[in-house]
Amino acid sequence: MADLQKWDVEDTRFWESEGKKIATRNLWISIPSLLCGFAVWLYWGIITVQMLNLGFPFAQSELFTLTAIAGLTGATLRIPSSFFIRLCGGRNTIFFTTALLMIPAVGTGIALQDKNTPLWVFQALALLSGFGGGNFASSMSNISFFFPKKQQGLALGLNAGLGNFGVTTMQILIPLVMTFGLFGGDAMILENTSGTLIGKIPAGSETWIHNAGYIWLVLLIPLAFAGWFGMNNIRSQEVSPDLPNTVVSFGMIAGMLLIGFVTAAVGLWLLLPESANGSGFGVPKEIVMVLVIGSTVFWLKMLPGAIRTSLIRQYKIFNNPHTWVMSVIYTMTFGSFIGFAASFPLAIKVIFGYQHIVVDGVMTHDTINVNGPSALMYAWMGPFIGALIRPVGGWIADKLGGALVTQICSVVMVASALGVAYYMKAAYNSATPEEVFLPFFLLFLVLFAATGIGNGSTFRTIAMVFPKEQAGPVLGWTSAVAAYGAFYIPKVIGEQITATTPEVALIGFAAFYAVCIGINWWFYLRKNRAETLVHCPHCGEDFAPHKDGEFYNP
Repeated sequence: MADLQKWDVEDTRFWESEGKKIATRNLWISIPSLLCGFAVWLYWGIITVQMLNLGFPFAQSELFTLTAIAGLTGATLRIPSSFFIRLCGGRNTIFFTTALLMIPAVGTGIALQDKNTPLWVFQALALLSGFGGGNFASSMSNISFFFPKKQQGLALGLNAGLGNFGVTTMQILIPLVMTFGLFGGDAMILENTSGTLIGKIPAGSETWIHNAGYIWLVLLIPLAFAGWFGMNNIRSQEVSPDLPNTVVSFGMIAGMLLIGFVTAAVGLWLLLPESANGSGFGVPKEIVMVLVIGSTVFWLKMLPGAIRTSLIRQYKIFNNPHTWVMSVIYTMTFGSFIGFAASFPLAIKVIFGYQHIVVDGVMTHDTINVNGPSALMYAWMGPFIGALIRPVGGWIADKLGGALVTQICSVVMVASALGVAYYMKAAYNSATPEEVFLPFFLLFLVLFAATGIGNGSTFRTIAMVFPKEQAGPVLGWTSAVAAYGAFYIPKVIGEQITATTPEVALIGFAAFYAVCIGINWWFYLRKNRAETLVHCPHCGEDFAPHKDGEFYNP
């Protein structure tokens, strides 16, 4: 039965007799669906590297806009996605949002078969790839309702952690499937050396770049069927008490997603130069993000009926100061992870794949470095470590306290980011940048590991600092804000590479991490924290968090 009328997982007898089997089935369909969402959202980081290798007629800065566009849209769509489950049901939401991923996958496969495809087509497809970014918020919210509180940590950790492996899966699978004609079509000839997990592919070799889009249909089609026939809507009072029919549910999801698409598209138009199909106004990216987030929240609240009623209740989280504190701290961890995952491949390609030499007294950066490392061989390792170590961060936080673990990770992130900046500068001023690739790469792996551990520890802090009725919406909101790292970081790195100063980007990120150290200490680690009291709307009392993140009544 698709709709569950009775659902009480805190009842041990019900859980053991019925609930556990149903919850487990929904979880194991949710995980690969979320994995594909991450893959389609971030595959532009790999595709653009191969577009450079094949000689697509776009500047490096234009290709960086594709990862930034997907990042901005995916983050924006997490805002409406945070509220889908209560309004539309888990089965309806996961099926529909997973099926929507087929649109950018097919479109990307078609567009990549022709080098003359205009830039605006790729930009539109990057915009649609944002479907995958938005899916995290609805997926996590859905799974949280299926498991009892004592098992939610493991269930959410599996869903989020294995879902994040979509980044690594994509970075390994796409280079592999481009080496043979899996879906037919004409091959293209590499102008520059490419690579896969197992080695380099020399210039002059054939490649089927369009497979980068089509390969996801192999997973998405059966997953859509699995979601429709294997998942459930929960109609209980606590989850989706007034669930509309399926068609209306799909319409509500589409309408709320459309608001996110429109606000993101307007923001991108304000941001991008005319040469990249933007307005040319040059509105700063920081202002664009604020405008996009604010307008999305505003217009969602203007929707009529059940949507408006539900959102007004959920929006109470914005009255809690810790919502804003944790938004900043979560952005430091997950925002850095997802932003570096999106930009790492192209950064390796541009910084180490070219010689940086002086020609007629001018430093140039467009001479191919035949000894440069293959981005496609190495880029997957950072996201792999960051995702794999994420549950470890939660486990350590259980022992030492979420805020303390986050603080240690912040210090490591400052040091490793400054180290990466140093070697970026050295590489970008050298005719033999490959000589400093190893320390650059190892420090970046440390940076990824710190983001992963810190991401796990912030999850625990959110669960402990907020009353239970606010923890879910806060998790969705902070994940939406943090996901803007997938837009902001590629944009900043791309701008600084264009300015021939890529190290400035990492220095700026290190400065932000240093600010987060101060914020985390002020609210959660210092001894006198009376001014950080939180009023609990559930019991009416004031609380303040211990250093381990748990509430106490002072």
